[in-house]
Amino acid sequence: MQLNTESKPYDDINITPMLDLAYVLLVIFIIMTTATIQGMKVNLPKASPSPSLAQQTTKAITIGNDGKVFLDTIPVTLIELEQRLVQQKALTPEFPVVVRGDAHTQFQNVVDVLDLLSRLSITQVGVATKPLVK
Repeated sequence: MQLNTESKPYDDINITPMLDLAYVLLVIFIIMTTATIQGMKVNLPKASPSPSLAQQTTKAITIGNDGKVFLDTIPVTLIELEQRLVQQKALTPEFPVVVRGDAHTQFQNVVDVLDLLSRLSITQVGVATKPLVK
């Protein structure tokens, strides 16, 4: 007994090529979106000369290659740094801190500052680095 396959209607659709195309388009979209966000250059609008709120409350702690510690641009000891950060925390409980350590400083100096920030319960801490140039 032979089946006549030519008269049977074609009721199955092979969607594998369509899924392959959808996955390829999804991957291309993800790659292009992340590439354009990271490399996007914009002409930023100019603001009034008054400093913004973010610039007023962000504190920068810099550790030089000789181990000297600076709060913004003022040289301080660890005890003075703690006192000034406690004063700032009383004014603004949640303020961000950026730690900038010289590449040639001893790592212990950076750890001492990070320990101080941890003791003061300052949680918004960033470490500034330069991008690696290849």
